[in-house]
Amino acid sequence: MRNRYLDLLRALAVVRVVVYHVTGWATMTLVFPAMSVMFALAGSLMAASLHRFGTAAVGRRLRRLLPSLWMVAAIFVPAMLLTGLPFTSEVLLWLFPVANPPSTHWGALALSPIWYLRNYLWFVLVSPLALWLFRRFPLPTLLVPYVLIAAIELGLYPDPPMVVQQFGLYLGAWMLGFAHQEGMLRRLANRVLWPTAIALVAAGGWWNLTQPGTKGLDLNGNPLANALWSAGVILVVLGREPSRTAWIDRNAFVSRLITLVNRRALTVYLWHMAFVVALTPLVDVVGWSHQNLLGLAIRVALVFALLGVVIMLVGWVEDIAARRRPELFPGFGRRAAATSAGAAAAPEAVQPPVGPADQAPTARKQPVVPAPRSAENERVQNESVDSNAR
Repeated sequence: MRNRYLDLLRALAVVRVVVYHVTGWATMTLVFPAMSVMFALAGSLMAASLHRFGTAAVGRRLRRLLPSLWMVAAIFVPAMLLTGLPFTSEVLLWLFPVANPPSTHWGALALSPIWYLRNYLWFVLVSPLALWLFRRFPLPTLLVPYVLIAAIELGLYPDPPMVVQQFGLYLGAWMLGFAHQEGMLRRLANRVLWPTAIALVAAGGWWNLTQPGTKGLDLNGNPLANALWSAGVILVVLGREPSRTAWIDRNAFVSRLITLVNRRALTVYLWHMAFVVALTPLVDVVGWSHQNLLGLAIRVALVFALLGVVIMLVGWVEDIAARRRPELFPGFGRRAAATSAGAAAAPEAVQPPVGPADQAPTARKQPVVPAPRSAENERVQNESVDSNAR
């Protein structure tokens, strides 16, 4: 079965990212460091896929990641070529963005979320080795990204490549996802987890106040503060994952929204900034400032309305990539509605431990007769492990 708590976290993170890009409120990065949480969730699911499929998990993840990017490129790259983008071999990076693909000025603004796919791609590629090292030397491997970002911020490693900077900033969150999947975070005693989380948040907050970044108190402008603060938050939200999650699906509409956002997370993430940029001139035309709450609320509503349109038009690409039957609005079909109703009516069950580290040995094996499973049940169970975290 799907882990609905992880689905809830991902949905909250995606929505938070969109609202933040519309409003620009720095406080949102402190309340919920969405990007780091998204990388942690992706790392957890990547570790589960590697445990189940081995190195073939890399190809499976790329299969789910790239088609949504190609759909965006099919629309925006020709438009950029017609408006001044030189046609060089670097344009091929839009097929496999191991580095930032070229763009025009307006394209760089509208397609700025591509950096996330670049980092995600690199983390997927290094995950087999990273997980192997993590399982053998967990704490040293986990500390490497944080030592790297500290060295960069303290000037010990000046002018590193952008990919190296992002490894320092987000690979630590990805490997905290490894720790979650291996059951290590859940096994941390409260006397260890809470003081560690508080110390990390305090250290990140202190650095953010004493060494302000390029965006003031906004964590996105201060990599070291971002990494430390986010690590503390991740320890709490993943380390104290609730054992009962049926409450998430008690409200049918909320449950369906969570499913929709998860099934269309890449589409929402890749397209939302284009709508934010397109609607920005409204601020000057109508006279709204960033302090005008009514104006911000209208812009947020317009962005999500446009995202609903693009989900309907191209969101099905995520279904094809995941080898699911295409749907216009996942979670809101008849079958999804029946599933949500059944989940809400079912009694809460304690989730079993996840990952090989939590499998306790049994004294005596009992023969188990597997219950017959339909093709649909098989697809749903596989999807939980192979879900494309964004």
